[in-house]
Amino acid sequence: MEPTALDRLVDILDLEELDQDLYRGQNEGEGAPGRLYGGQVAAQSLVAAGRTVEDRLAHSLHAYFLRPGNPEMPVIYSVDRIRDGASFTTRRVVALQRGKAIFNMSVSFHKDEPGFEHQAEMPEAPDPDSLPTTRERFEAAGDAIPEEFRKWMSRERPIDLRSSEAHSRMGGKKLTGPNHVWFRANGRLSDDAFLHQCVLTYASDMSLLETAVRRHGRGWPDRRVMVASLDHAVWFHRRCRADEWMLYAQDSPAAAGARGFARGMVFTRDGVLAASVAQEGLMRPIETQSSNPPDN
Repeated sequence: MEPTALDRLVDILDLEELDQDLYRGQNEGEGAPGRLYGGQVAAQSLVAAGRTVEDRLAHSLHAYFLRPGNPEMPVIYSVDRIRDGASFTTRRVVALQRGKAIFNMSVSFHKDEPGFEHQAEMPEAPDPDSLPTTRERFEAAGDAIPEEFRKWMSRERPIDLRSSEAHSRMGGKKLTGPNHVWFRANGRLSDDAFLHQCVLTYASDMSLLETAVRRHGRGWPDRRVMVASLDHAVWFHRRCRADEWMLYAQDSPAAAGARGFARGMVFTRDGVLAASVAQEGLMRPIETQSSNPPDN
């Protein structure tokens, strides 16, 4: 039977060990044309770090995107064992292609222990089963999507991502407020809690920077703006299953200096805050005669 997109994602998260603390990861071609998808590199980096830790899950990761990754060549992951403490374990991972760092990440792991608990309330959002899939929105948009992106955007995806509202480029209205997106793995995963953290990390890079771009009436893909992730952070608050619906409630409190900042909270369907995410990205306006016409 032909492997699904989720099968391929799980396969590339199973890194090849080259030597102690040195791993090689293949690519699944999820990035935009000519670009390696940042969520893949982040998830594989987390996998590499986790290979050197026992009996602890990640509680946070902080990363920088240094260079565009080439989807045509594998990525090498080098792990530095910074600290092994009684409660916390710290790792640093550098992702390389052709001997140059394209990404680095610090990951902290924490043993399970009880403590105080509180959380933000989950915002209201339409039921995910009532929303069209991303592919359905792209197909409905038709010629509004640049031709070079149409095939890539209509492919099978390992993550089922459903926006509560369609951007004007997808046949909806001009959006400027918070961005509520449901997501889950497009199939069933094993019960490995760390795998669910890695898949959540993979998905967390989707749609987040779009939240900052749309505050200015732009929608990716849009030739009038250059967008690229600069850094990314995830805090894992509670265990969750990445193959069950989660609401990614996002907003963008600031943009300045050709950079946009966005943050998100990931809730389980029953309202448990499972993770928080923050990202800053390049958001450089490009005004040319060949640019797309303004959104209505």
